[in-house]
Parts: sequence; structure tokens; C-alpha cells
Amino acid sequence: MQKLNDLSRSLTALQPDGTLIAVIEMSLSSWLVAGIVPGVERQPVKKLAVDECALLKLLHRWREEAEKAGRRIERIVVAFEAGRDGFWLARWLKARSVDAYVIHAASVAVSREHRRAKTDRLDSELLKRAFLGWLRGERDHCKMVAIPTAKDEDAKRPNRERESLVGEQNRIINRMKAALIRLGIRGFNPKLKKAAGRLKDLRTPEGEPIPPNTLAELRRDMERRRLVSTQIRQIEEARLRRLEQAPSDGPHAMVCLLARVIGVGTETADMLVQEVLSRNMRDRRAVARYAGLTGSPDESGAGRKGWPVRAMLGFDEA
Repeated sequence: MQKLNDLSRSLTALQPDGTLIAVIEMSLSSWLVAGIVPGVERQPVKKLAVDECALLKLLHRWREEAEKAGRRIERIVVAFEAGRDGFWLARWLKARSVDAYVIHAASVAVSREHRRAKTDRLDSELLKRAFLGWLRGERDHCKMVAIPTAKDEDAKRPNRERESLVGEQNRIINRMKAALIRLGIRGFNPKLKKAAGRLKDLRTPEGEPIPPNTLAELRRDMERRRLVSTQIRQIEEARLRRLEQAPSDGPHAMVCLLARVIGVGTETADMLVQEVLSRNMRDRRAVARYAGLTGSPDESGAGRKGWPVRAMLGFDEA
């Protein structure tokens, strides 16, 4: 049975004579816009600078061309692949009465040839065919990504920043331990408060102190680790302040409820709420795919992530 939030095909009937269709192949320095204009035989392709206003002007110009050809445009639809630019363009276009969609990049079928031609123009044609099939309501052409609000995206930033900082902290510690092991020094814990003062007292198995360049590097790593640790603590304290100020405000109530479960801390509870429970999953299979319990239809076999499962099973942060 078709679901209301099923993004594998369009739920709106396509009116070819009244719909202007465009896809955008986005890069760092330019956008390549390919369109299907009703009443116009040619299928225009235009390269633009990264400028949303220029894009909107181009769409309006194509609409005028269609109206001159006797077609009344009732709907403008635009699609582009999910990537570095995120969802800001889709929200910006929607605010200006343009139906904008973000295509799941892994859901677009491509040639399996080992060596195939790949240019922005060819990619835009591939996107256009996949998007056109999706608009017709046909299955297996491509899938769309749910477009979050700016507030929803911002709510995820503390968790993701903390995860990145914890990884950076672990990399610094491992680098320091590796530098000491190369000198034959083991058992030194860089995370201790007095670790920086103990560096000058460390001796190699030959009884020699740490070489000066290595010692200077270790001191700089100590400073970086201390800064990263401070930033992690600031994120955690800011989260606790938000929970204390508005414990019953929307997701905060759910975070407080989950944090009462034995083995689930505030960090894990907040991650589950912001990253998992806030998502509009289509069915039970979608939940299992996101948790890493089963495969995704679009995965290649090496990209499965199961980190939410650890939190669901009660493994809290270190």
C-alpha cells in the first residue's frame, strides 16, 4: 500500500503541458541547469554561476518561452542531487512557489561499465530522465530525500559537532601514544591533568630524555587536546542548560524520558531523539535499515552504518 511519506515516486499527477521541469548539476563553482520546456522542441541547457537569483530568473524566462508557445505553466519543478550544498536551495525555491526536490544520489541508476563517459552535461541528462520518471509516478527511477527545516538541521549540530570533536580528541591521544612508543615509552596516559608536567621527566629505555622536537610536538598536541576537551565540555554544558530551562519543550521531554533508562545517558538520549526518533520513517523496514539491522536498497554493500544500534542496546558514550 502506498504511504503518504513514500518518496520513491510522486504523489501528484504530472501534467506535461503545464509543468516546467528542470534539474541542476551542482559543482563548487557553477551550476548546470537542464530543462524540459512545454511547447519548446529544444531541451535547453544553461551554465550559471552559483547564484540562486540567476536560477530563478532562468526558470521564469523558460516559463515565458512556454507561454509564448501557447502553454500555460501551472507548476515549476526543480530537482538536484543531495550533496555538499545541503537543502538550503530547496527551501529557498519552495519559498518562491517552486516545487523543489532533492534526489537521493545513490538511488539513480548509472552504467556499470568500467570506463564510461562522465561529464556534467551527461549527468544532467541522467538526472533529467530519472526525475521525469519519478514525476510520472513510476517506481525504481530514483528516490527523494525528505527536506528538513533549518531548525531541524540546526538541532542536529551539537551532537554531530561533539561526535567530530570526540574523534579528533582520540586521534590526538593516539598520535601522542604512537610518538612515545616509537621511543620505547609505554604506559603514559596523556589524558591525566598532570600529564603535561610529566613529559620532561619521561626517559627512554636508554635513559635519555625525550628529544626536543618530539617534546615540542607532544606539548602542542597536549594543548590541542585540552582545547578540544574544553569545547566538548561546553557543548555538553549548553545541552544541560537547555534541558533545565525548558524540560517539557518538544524533544526535550523525550530526551529527559529516555535519559531515565538505565545505561542511556543524556548524550545517547539526545542523539536518539535528534537523529532517529525525529525522522519520519516510512515503515518498520526503514527503521531497521537506518539502524543497520538490514541492508538498504541503494547501498553498495560497504557503506552500512550500525551506530544507532549501539545506543539502542544501551551502550552509552565513553
